[in-house]
Amino acid sequence: MTETAGKTIFDPVDRQADFPSMERRVREAWDRQRIFQRSVEERPAGKSWVFFEGPPTANGLPGIHHVLARSFKDLFPRYKTMRGHRVVRKGGWDTHGLPVEVEVEKELGFKTKQDIEKFGIAAFNQLCMESGNRYIEQWVEFTHRMGYWLDLENPYITYQTPYMESVWALLKQMWDEDLLYTAYKVVPYCPRCQTPLSSHELSQGYKDDIKDPSVYPLFELDDEPGTYFLAWTTTPWTLPGNVALAVGPEIQYVKVRTTHPNPMQGGPTDIHVILAEARLEVLEDPYEVVEKLRSSDLVGRSYRPLYEYLIPDEPAFFVVEADFVTVADGTGVVHTAAAYGVDDLRLSQEKGIPVRHVIDLKGQFRPEVLKFAGMFAKDADVPIIKDLAERGLLYKKGTVRHTYPFCWRCDTALLYYALDSWFVRTSGRKPELLAANRTINWVPAHIRDGRMGNWLEGGVDWSLSRYRYWATPLPIWTCERCEWRRCVGSVAEIGLTVEDDIHRPHIDQVTLPCEHCAASGVTVEDPDGTRRPPVMRRVLDLIDVWFDSGAMPYAQYHWPFENQEVFAKQFPADFICEAIDQTRGWFYSLLAESTLVSGQSSYRNVICLSHVVDAQGKKMSKSKGNVVDPMEMMDRFGADAVRWYFYTSVAVGSEYRVSPKVFADVVGGFMRMLWNCYVFFVQYANLDGFDPGAQVSTPPPERPLLDRWLLSELNQCVQRVTAELEVFDATGAGRAIEDFVADLSNWYVRRSRRRFWKSDSDSDKLSAYQTLHEALTKVSLLLAPFAPFIADELYRNLARGDADADSVHLATWPQADPAVIDRELTQQMTRARRVVELGHKQRDRANLKVRQPLAGASVPGPALEPELEAIVVDELNLKSLRYHLHDHEVELDTDITPELRLEGLARELVRRIQGMRKEAGFNIEDRINVTWRAEGEVAEAARQWREHVSAETLASNFDELPEGATAPAGSYDADHKVEGEPVWIAVRRVSVD
Repeated sequence: MTETAGKTIFDPVDRQADFPSMERRVREAWDRQRIFQRSVEERPAGKSWVFFEGPPTANGLPGIHHVLARSFKDLFPRYKTMRGHRVVRKGGWDTHGLPVEVEVEKELGFKTKQDIEKFGIAAFNQLCMESGNRYIEQWVEFTHRMGYWLDLENPYITYQTPYMESVWALLKQMWDEDLLYTAYKVVPYCPRCQTPLSSHELSQGYKDDIKDPSVYPLFELDDEPGTYFLAWTTTPWTLPGNVALAVGPEIQYVKVRTTHPNPMQGGPTDIHVILAEARLEVLEDPYEVVEKLRSSDLVGRSYRPLYEYLIPDEPAFFVVEADFVTVADGTGVVHTAAAYGVDDLRLSQEKGIPVRHVIDLKGQFRPEVLKFAGMFAKDADVPIIKDLAERGLLYKKGTVRHTYPFCWRCDTALLYYALDSWFVRTSGRKPELLAANRTINWVPAHIRDGRMGNWLEGGVDWSLSRYRYWATPLPIWTCERCEWRRCVGSVAEIGLTVEDDIHRPHIDQVTLPCEHCAASGVTVEDPDGTRRPPVMRRVLDLIDVWFDSGAMPYAQYHWPFENQEVFAKQFPADFICEAIDQTRGWFYSLLAESTLVSGQSSYRNVICLSHVVDAQGKKMSKSKGNVVDPMEMMDRFGADAVRWYFYTSVAVGSEYRVSPKVFADVVGGFMRMLWNCYVFFVQYANLDGFDPGAQVSTPPPERPLLDRWLLSELNQCVQRVTAELEVFDATGAGRAIEDFVADLSNWYVRRSRRRFWKSDSDSDKLSAYQTLHEALTKVSLLLAPFAPFIADELYRNLARGDADADSVHLATWPQADPAVIDRELTQQMTRARRVVELGHKQRDRANLKVRQPLAGASVPGPALEPELEAIVVDELNLKSLRYHLHDHEVELDTDITPELRLEGLARELVRRIQGMRKEAGFNIEDRINVTWRAEGEVAEAARQWREHVSAETLASNFDELPEGATAPAGSYDADHKVEGEPVWIAVRRVSVD
């Protein structure tokens, strides 16, 4: 123990703590003493607990939502480390894909892919690599500032060749198991980025309440002029691509006679319209049913196309049956554009109907579509509606509000577009994926069979292809002659090493011999007439960046090329955590890839966090001015306060509403309460020279009742926090700590104050010190995973001299002692506190201050044991306590005798003098001299209760000053009113020679 002047055991503590400054000091100590590294190294290598870090993209600054996710990601590895596990925490950076490309395009002012190709793919990708690394320094500082322990000195980086080679190895294994294939399918497509997206990327960009047109076009029958099929669509831009109409096999249809305001005929005309009987409500004008029809009556009937552009060579424009047609909305007649709908293409392929592409890869109408040539698809909605109306082919129009997908990175409205693309056959492994998902502990639990389970049940094959530049290349080569394909699983197979760059355009120059053609000795002729053996060229597609992320369990260790033993120890993860939008992002890609490759989930437990919004529940954005800067919040309030709010404010799964006020409330509430208890202990412990290592500890059963109660509550708190963390309930665990600290401050310390400075028994004072020291030390241990800075500040001071006192994060998690848990005492103290609560309410109703003693009270229930009764009597300022059984009220004796009134006035004097001690800046141990002047009852109270007032205020002298006399030199004096009577008081510190 460190001793100063034979007295100071603990470092002095500033009552007005500057938490951000304290955190900087603690962080410097961590760095100086390698605390993070030691916390890993000092745990047994054979007792791993595995955590996977979801890699951020460092081409933007971190936001407040990153504090949320990283707080939870830091908590459980810290906790498991204290439980004796070795928790390796390898950092990583996600560097590929559209997020980076779009940022570079903005910086260069590029609008299209053609701009990139003019600029040069190699130069563009170099800028992408630099952009992906741009803010790494700020991310590292942010990570350190919030106390998130992560190995950022040896991170995995997704653009490095060893990482990409592992991705190739995974793709090769899927290829060998016939899980990769190419097909012509309708996929979500971004016309600005000019690349398809996967269905799980699609889910990242949906916007609610998007306004779109709702139109009812008329398709005239070929063989029945004046009779029309009435269809419905919310995508008018697809109408020039119509190839068929679909009806439902079990739906009853009708032909009706009605009127239509036909501009082509100069005014309203009679027409016949065919639609589902159940949808007659869509008709706006009077009508007459002239014929009932079955769907079979309609199948095969041909109609005139709305637009004559790009008419297919094969038969089209006739009615077919489709099982997806319903009467839930629309007309029961579905317009089918094979090139722009998943169901539409499938139906057309089944029925042999051709695809009609009227939109190019930029999302613009092709030149052949004369009326709308060059228009962006969505921009053409209004012109198409106007054109149909002018030609008499629009029955009616309106608007609809619905969700619509936008590109998750560039925010362009997506189109559904038929393309050649490579897919992962995830649908073929649906049972395995569902089974793997059921092995995962999801927090909240409903995500497993709800959001995630439903997604897997309805999942489609993973659209893998990206027609872009900065991502992992698809390692598939195709022969220029025989189209034989080969999937490469390593760089060595193509004559390269991990030192080579395998991004575009370099990888595009690598050709391979075609084994099939070589075996037959065939050759091909170049334009110059030279003949040579055919070669295989790489398919130009890149892969979905989410595949990179999902490959991290393998690729972070360059599996299977090295570190096989390390990988085996670090797979699967015991814990991962991100926000709910990652359910169909990183969580899905991790699960899908590991299930397809390893036959199991790559993680066992996952916390799925909700979103961070502003104080009004609105999404944050710079344009709204409601963004909360995480670094600013941590610099103002401390990282511990920000973390603590996220742990305890709401249960996981609920939104987090943030503002400076909520963090200020944490500092002013929980943290200040804990700090004040700590300050109180250190001040008095140093004053008395209490040395926890020098005195023999009083056995808990021999301690006073209040100490036994606190130790019982403390050990129950340890039990509760441990149990909650074992099931990944950070909120329940944090609130358990909050509850205990509230009891510690508001009941134990408040009830024990006199024991620390005025106890008549040395053993009682020693017991109080030992109890409070143990409670604060264990609280620092419980708090360590949640609020690592303040926990370490407390622990290092309180546990000085212990072997592991370098840091609380090197210490062992506390164990509850069942022997000191007394649940009956908990119940009795709860009852006593309830009596006190009811008694204070009665005092408030009677307008009686607590400092005014009362003769007694009658409380409900059986008699309390003497020590508890003494607490209640003192707390309510009573002379005695009686008991009754007839109701649940506390009945106070409100008659105040002259003697009781004088005692109450004396207590008021004590309060005023104690306040003056603080105002004068006296230390808690300073002796003082008091002089006073008063009249009437107040003067009489001061005289009668002189010894009491002196003892309570550490007054060596308590002297009445005659009228006209002045205060002693060096006094601090003030005028007061006590019960309306004037009182003058002067206090002066007693000199110590």
